[in-house]
Amino acid sequence: MQDQKINILAIESSCDDTAAAVLCNGKILSNIVATQEVHQQYGGVVPELASRAHQQNIVPVIHQALAKANIDKKDVSAIAFTRGPGLMGSLLVGTSFAKSLSMGLNIPLIEVNHMQAHILAHFIEEPDFQKPEFPFLAMTISGGHTQIVKVTDYFEMEVIGETIDDAVGEAFDKSAKILGLPYPGGPLVDKYAQEGNPKAFKFPKPKVDGLNFSFSGFKTSVLYFVQRETKNDPAFIEKNLKDICASIQYTIIGILLDKLKKAVKETGINQVAIGGGVSANSGIRQALKDAEQKWGWKCYIPKFEYTTDNAAMIGIAGYHKFLKQDFADFSITAQSRYKF
Repeated sequence: MQDQKINILAIESSCDDTAAAVLCNGKILSNIVATQEVHQQYGGVVPELASRAHQQNIVPVIHQALAKANIDKKDVSAIAFTRGPGLMGSLLVGTSFAKSLSMGLNIPLIEVNHMQAHILAHFIEEPDFQKPEFPFLAMTISGGHTQIVKVTDYFEMEVIGETIDDAVGEAFDKSAKILGLPYPGGPLVDKYAQEGNPKAFKFPKPKVDGLNFSFSGFKTSVLYFVQRETKNDPAFIEKNLKDICASIQYTIIGILLDKLKKAVKETGINQVAIGGGVSANSGIRQALKDAEQKWGWKCYIPKFEYTTDNAAMIGIAGYHKFLKQDFADFSITAQSRYKF
């Protein structure tokens, strides 16, 4: 089967980005993303508005992906789509469209777990792009998830640590909101942190058993700190914004790395890959590069275009499922909570 051309059309609609990609034998021919600006004014994603925007965007995005890949619909081997986890209304748009297209073209349907796809993005065929070797540890970090996953094969994954409350992306965004920064605030915290002193202010690290994470207490400590300091000096944030952002980011990275160190020690696996929207954070990327030198790890950091939600990662997961002939039937439904 490896000798034939396997063209996967992939659809991603788990949150507020409508994405479509075409991959041929694991190599990207096109990767199109339509972002939704409407949520910025609300300070977060509004599910109803997201699903409506997906309905408007999905046909043009798929059309564009096929056109850019120079592939006709009749040359598509299978349709891969995000089944979950994500916002139910958003997932339904992608799931319904994928099922209809699969039925209309009479080609296989492949369901993909969004979080598995973030990990499998490391296996996209790219020149000078090193792939992890099994087994490895993957840390998936996003607005909705914080997990450490032991990966022994493409679809043999075990979550060995996860957040017991809020995800790391939420900790970044909520901290940014407390500082009066616009949504999405995480990238802005990263931007200001690069010019600040990471040890200017000290925030507590939550004590959580095992390899699990907690960020709710951290967010509260940032809130109380800002309230206390602005009471004494109303211009405190303005005067110290870069140092506050640097200190917040330094603490969050410390929390993540402490758990990763523990996971490496417990499993004996020193290959570490990251994925998810927060893996675009420059501080986290640098910390992992430093870890290679300090602790002898081998770290795999995705290209920026594969960190945020995209269809290329759905496509590579779909390609490896196609090789296994692991297809879905038309009774399949979207799942907002979808463990693997």
